[in-house]
Amino acid sequence: MKNQSQYAVVGDPIGHSKSPLIHAQFARQTGQDIAYDAFAITSENFNQFVNDFFNHGGAGLNITLPHKQAAFEMASQNSPRAVLAGAVNTLYVQAGRLCGENTDGPGLVRDLSVNNDFDLAGKSILMLGAGGAARGALAELVNAAPARITLLNRTVAKAEAIRLAFRDVQEIHVSEYDNADQHESFDLIINATSLSLQGELPPVSSNWVGGQTCCYDMMYGDSDTVFVSWAKQNGAASAIDGLGMLVEQAAESFAIWQGIRPETESVIRMIREGL
Repeated sequence: MKNQSQYAVVGDPIGHSKSPLIHAQFARQTGQDIAYDAFAITSENFNQFVNDFFNHGGAGLNITLPHKQAAFEMASQNSPRAVLAGAVNTLYVQAGRLCGENTDGPGLVRDLSVNNDFDLAGKSILMLGAGGAARGALAELVNAAPARITLLNRTVAKAEAIRLAFRDVQEIHVSEYDNADQHESFDLIINATSLSLQGELPPVSSNWVGGQTCCYDMMYGDSDTVFVSWAKQNGAASAIDGLGMLVEQAAESFAIWQGIRPETESVIRMIREGL
């Protein structure tokens, strides 16, 4: 009998991860025989774990906080998108080389465009936060032909570093929150900070929300995040959390490993109903 292909997600902490559940659903759908585990691995032990995993026949790893940059540095071949993001959330071996990809941006774009029927082309986008989540999202958002991207962060230096990294593919306007234009509205506002996990809002202005504005929180919870609630209270045309992005980025990883992209709508619905 053929041995199961071994996959896993690695982070610290990892107990909250829904990746094993998601990939089990994908495998059932597509008839793949896989095992998918979750491992809490410290930063000190990360490189050794990755090496041991693949040396013992592991087929693929998903990488979550705080290891995405370490995974990027470990991989001997990173995709152009991963290079732009400066981070990797998917590892696999091809022709004997450890390869890195970042599926966060494709997951976000697909959730917006396919699941929520939001056309990014020609739109003005406001990104809140300049951490790894923002950079991973921007690495794919720039391919959707937006008209304008504005990046706000508490400290402008981190935002400026992203602007410089992306200068050859997209002009990104950067500012601190305190110096942002308080009267401009946007087609899409993305909360790429993790503040929702603490029940907090970034310093947002209701003036940024127009009648056609879509607000998207990359975080999610068992009820509306504080950012989603704020968006609804301020008249956003739509207010979306990041659960769909989570499932879509997982489907992108699954497709890299298995060569087949699973259906995601039913998986999103299943997880939503279980929250």
